Amino acid sequence: MSHHYFHRKGLNLLSFRLIFIVFCLIFSLKFWAQEKAGSQVAEIEELKKLAPRIYLDCSGCDLDYIRTEITFVNYVRDRKEAQIYILVTTQRTGGGGREYTLTFMGQQDFQGIDLVHKYFSSQTDTVDEIREGLTSALKVGLMTYMARTPLRRYLAVNYLPEAKPQEIKDKWNYWVFNLRGNGNFSGESNYRYDSMSTTLSASRTTTASKVRLSFYYSRSRNTYNYGNLKITSQSKSGSLSALYVWSLGEHWSAGGYFDGYSSTYENIKNSLTLAPAIEYNFFPYSQASRRQLRLLYRLNFRTVRYREETIYEKIKENLLSQSLALTLDLKEKLGTVSVSLTGSHYFHDFRKNRLTLYGMVNLFLFKGFSFYILGSGSRIHDQLSLARRGASLEEILLRRRQLETSYSYFVSIGFSYTFGSLFANVVNPRFGSEGGGGVRIEVY
Repeated sequence: MSHHYFHRKGLNLLSFRLIFIVFCLIFSLKFWAQEKAGSQVAEIEELKKLAPRIYLDCSGCDLDYIRTEITFVNYVRDRKEAQIYILVTTQRTGGGGREYTLTFMGQQDFQGIDLVHKYFSSQTDTVDEIREGLTSALKVGLMTYMARTPLRRYLAVNYLPEAKPQEIKDKWNYWVFNLRGNGNFSGESNYRYDSMSTTLSASRTTTASKVRLSFYYSRSRNTYNYGNLKITSQSKSGSLSALYVWSLGEHWSAGGYFDGYSSTYENIKNSLTLAPAIEYNFFPYSQASRRQLRLLYRLNFRTVRYREETIYEKIKENLLSQSLALTLDLKEKLGTVSVSLTGSHYFHDFRKNRLTLYGMVNLFLFKGFSFYILGSGSRIHDQLSLARRGASLEEILLRRRQLETSYSYFVSIGFSYTFGSLFANVVNPRFGSEGGGGVRIEVY
């Protein structure tokens, strides 16, 4: 009996040892696999720290979406810390869409490696389609730089065969039509406001010429209740305009304007203006998304009928005037500059003139610090449409009637200083935008 007992005990001990060895082997293999996978992940994460640092200068881009889709670079908050500075500029296309120019400028380790890519959106593209297309264009441009980093062996390139070219027949012959309408309504117990406007436009743009036609009508009304007193104020305006421009090379353009206009605010029942014009751009038009310096001259023939007799005892008159405008638009690494100086006068009395200066400057002066100033100022001596009877107190308070003035201005100044962590890779949408939602709608 003791023999069988010791024999069974020996078998149990052997079985336990075998099970223990198998368990240790499985655990060791699993641990080795995890350690190997962990080391690979750690290696990738370590390499990501060496990924190119980029600064994306694009005011209209969905930066959260881009950071989510392009994860093989490091995003920094200051352009001077970036190895790749990406400037995105836009301009309207003839079909109503937009041309996005992506200018990649290498800095530091990538100094001298510069390139330009373009992306075109259609007027009918959704917001998601536009941001997806723009992100794809960014990826293509970044490959030039990624190929020079250790991360290149972790990237894959997919080729989508291009469809066979087909002859495109445009039944609209480049014409684009647009109809817009909107209404705004608000109110309280003793106050109501409503406004409505509508716009109908048609345009045709080719490299040789540009045509733009538009009609606009707007009405707004304010109603106040003060005890037994009810005050209602209303204003209306409308316009009909046409523009034709001929392209005369990389620097010259010629064309003409036609404008019809009506406004209760300006005491204008109706006016018609015909204006030939010529423009010279000191920079080539092909660089318009980055830099422009344009000189525009207009000669204006105008006939106008007023709603009420003016301070010059006129109910209608024919006018001849001219204007000259100098406009500078720059968008560079240092920031954005847009300045315009316009002067005009009437030929029947040179003292009836106007000079207007508009400016917008947004500069990045040093690391993390940006400064902007926006404003305009006018010297005004050409208010020919002022009503002789003047304006009532209600019209003055509600700004329903143009008032005599020798100047006008507005100024906005601000700055931003950001410091702290260099990187801006993380996207966290939790809690979102309180009150207003997290979706931005742009209306053009």
